[in-house]
Amino acid sequence: MATNEPKVAVEEYDVKTLTDEPESCSKHSQWRPKWDSKVQYLLSCAGFVVGLGNVWRFPYLCQTYGGGAFLIPYMTTLVLGAIPVFFLELAIGQRLKKGTVRLWSHISPYLAGLGYTSMIVSFLVSAYYNMLLALITWYFINSFRNPLPWSFCPTDTSKPELIEECHKSTPTNYFWYRYTLNISTDIGHSGPQQWWLVLCLAACWIIVYICTIRGIESTGKAIYFTATFPYLILTLFLIYGLTLPGAVHGLLYFMTPNLKKIKNPRAWLDAATQIFSSLSLGFGGLIAYSSYNPSINDCELDAVMIAAVNSMTSLFASIPIFSILGFKATMAYEDCLARNVKYITKVFRNDNITVDSGAFWLRYLNGTDINKLASLRLANCDLQYFLDKSVSGTGLSFIVFTEIIIKLPGSNTWAILFFLMLFNLGITSMFGLVQSVLTPLTESRIVSSYICKETVCGLICLTAFLLGLVFTLRSGNYWLEMFDAFGGTMPLLVIAFFEVMGVAFFYGMERISADVEDMTGRPLKAYWKAMWQFFSPGVMLLIFFSYVLLEPASTYNTWNPNHVHFPAKETKKYPIWAVVISEMLEFVPCLMIPFGAIYQFWRIMLEKKQLQITHPDTSTGSA
Repeated sequence: MATNEPKVAVEEYDVKTLTDEPESCSKHSQWRPKWDSKVQYLLSCAGFVVGLGNVWRFPYLCQTYGGGAFLIPYMTTLVLGAIPVFFLELAIGQRLKKGTVRLWSHISPYLAGLGYTSMIVSFLVSAYYNMLLALITWYFINSFRNPLPWSFCPTDTSKPELIEECHKSTPTNYFWYRYTLNISTDIGHSGPQQWWLVLCLAACWIIVYICTIRGIESTGKAIYFTATFPYLILTLFLIYGLTLPGAVHGLLYFMTPNLKKIKNPRAWLDAATQIFSSLSLGFGGLIAYSSYNPSINDCELDAVMIAAVNSMTSLFASIPIFSILGFKATMAYEDCLARNVKYITKVFRNDNITVDSGAFWLRYLNGTDINKLASLRLANCDLQYFLDKSVSGTGLSFIVFTEIIIKLPGSNTWAILFFLMLFNLGITSMFGLVQSVLTPLTESRIVSSYICKETVCGLICLTAFLLGLVFTLRSGNYWLEMFDAFGGTMPLLVIAFFEVMGVAFFYGMERISADVEDMTGRPLKAYWKAMWQFFSPGVMLLIFFSYVLLEPASTYNTWNPNHVHFPAKETKKYPIWAVVISEMLEFVPCLMIPFGAIYQFWRIMLEKKQLQITHPDTSTGSA
C-alpha cells in the first residue's frame, strides 16, 4: 500500500561494466541489466512503436476513410483504448520487473497462458516483418544501379514474353511482380525459393541477431541511430514534397474531411486495429523494455509522451506522403489529357482536318458536331479519381513510390534515402519483437540454466529465418499478406483485453494504484481507473465483436499477367487448407490463454488431492 512517507532519491540508470555481467549462464535469472540512460529507454520504446505502419498504413487509411475525418475514430480509440493499455503495460512491467510469462504467472497462475500467447504472436509477426525488411534491402541494393532498374523494361530477346509483359504493364510493376517476387498466379503454386530474397532475408536476420545478441545492452547502442535517422529523411521528403507540382492537391485531399465515410463501421474497426498494432500493444515488448527501468520512474509521463510521438509521427509522415501522391495524381491527370489530345489529333488527321491550335478541336466539336465527341473513345480524365486511387503496404513503397522516384531529379539519391529510411523504421520494431521473445525465455530457469543469452537469441533468429523461407517462394507474397491480415490483428486485441482484466480484477485496482503512486510520486488519476475497469475492456470487446462480424474475407488478390485488362489483379478464394492456416494464425495463439488456465486448475486440484492422501487430517482440521 502507498504511504505518506517522503520518496527516496530516484534510482539512477546504471552504466554497466563487464564486472556486472554474470559469470555463467546459470546466473542469468539472478542478473537483470538496466538501461544506460533514460534517453536510451525512450528511444527504444519509440523505435519499437513507430514502424512501417506509420508510413504506409496510416496515410492509406486516411485516404480511404475521408481524409481528416479518419482522425475522429482514430483519436477516439486512442484515448479510450490504446493509451490506457499502453500505460498499463509500462507500469506493470516497471513494477514487477519480469518478462510476460513470469509477470502474468506472478499476477495469477491462471494468466500464465497470456505470456505464452504474447510470445507466439511476437515470434510469428517477427518472421514476416523481417521479410519486409528483406524486400526493402533488395530495393536498397538496386537503388545504386544507374539507371534505376524499375525505370525501364528488359531487353533480353531470349524471353520476348517478359518484354511484352513489361510493356503492357509498367516497368515498376514488372520489377516488383516479376523481377523481385517472380510471383506465381496463386498461393497453391509455390515454386522454388528466389535465391536473391533468401540472401536478403538471411542478411536481415544476421543484422537483427548482432543488434539483439545481448538484449538491451546491444540494442540500446544501435537505437540512437536507427530511431532518429528516419525523422531526418522524412523531413527531407517533406521539404522536397511541398515543392512538387500538384502537392497542394494531395494536401487538400488529406486535410478535407469527408464525414460520410466514417459512418462505415469498417472505418472504426480499421482505426482501432491500426492504433493497437501501431503502439505495439500485446506483444510484450513494452513490458520487457520497461522491466529494465529503475523502480522509481514516471511511467505515466513516458506512456503519454511515447504515444503522442507515435501519433504525431503518423501525421508528420502523411504530409510528404500526400504531397507526393498529389504530385503523382497531377502527373497522371496531365498524362491522361495529353493522351486524349494525341488521340483526337490522330482522328482529325484521318479526317483530313488540320489542327493548327491546341484549342481548335474543342471549338470544332462544340461548334459543328457535338455528337462526334461522344463517339470518340476518350479516357475520363478526373483529378479526383486519381487522388482516390488508394494503395498501402508493399504496393505504396514498391510500386507507387518507386514510380514517383524515377520522375525526381537525382532519383538514385532519393531511392537510397527512402529505402534506408524504411529499413531503419522496420529494424527498430524488429528489436522490440525479438526482445518480446528473448526476455521471457532468458528468464526461464530451464533455458537460462543450460543456454546462454547469445545462444537463445541465435536460436530465435534461426527458427524465424527458417519459417520466413516460405515468404521467399514464388507464392511468398500471398503468404506475407495472409500473415499480416490474420497473425497480428485479432490476437493482439485478445491479449490487450486480458491484460486489462488481469490487472484490474486479479492484481487489483488498489494495488496497482499504490504501485503507480510509489513509482511516479502522484496518486493514480481517476481517468486511468475508469479506463482500466470499464471503458477500455468495453471498447476492446466492441472491437472484437466488430472484427468477428467484419472479419477479412477468405479471398486474396493475385497477379494475373494473362488478364484481358492488363495489368490486373484477379480476386480468388483461399483454398480450404489456406483458410485453415489463416484461422490457426488467429486462434492457436489465443488458445494458450484458456489452456493455461485449465492446466493450472488441473495442477492445483492434483496438488490438493495429493495433499489429502499424504496428510488426511489437514482437510478436516478446525479453524
